[in-house]
Amino acid sequence: MSGARISEGTGAINVATGVPVLDHLLTELARAGGFDLTLEIEPDDPEAEVDAAGTALGRAVGPRLAEAALGEATVPADEALAMVVVERSERPLVASNADLTGAGGLGSDLAARFLQRLAEEAGLTIHVRLMEGTDTGHVLAAIFKALGVALARAGAR
Repeated sequence: MSGARISEGTGAINVATGVPVLDHLLTELARAGGFDLTLEIEPDDPEAEVDAAGTALGRAVGPRLAEAALGEATVPADEALAMVVVERSERPLVASNADLTGAGGLGSDLAARFLQRLAEEAGLTIHVRLMEGTDTGHVLAAIFKALGVALARAGAR
């Protein structure tokens, strides 16, 4: 069964999405945000697993956010620098200047797919700004770490 749980940070992180790069990125997200994360996804094709992970995390995050909650973070990962701003909103959407098509071995933009599902399930407006970075792994790490910090600042611990 697919699902996610988040709680105050004691360092417990257990992520199994079926997409190794996403497992790593979600671990980075939880560490940067300082919260525990348990997220398990039933096996499927990679795009479906990414969608399910975004949906599951959104269902865990949404109830923890107050109406109109805001969070922002600018975070580096080696040469990459990303800013993520989240707002609890009646109009969930993702606005991003980063196109990471092909990252993690997927034919689609892994980050965009994940963020879109997260936004829809949690009722978030998510803005992602890639300020610097050419290495795809570092760019993804910066985005997910910034997302973790932004969610923590919005009160999703």
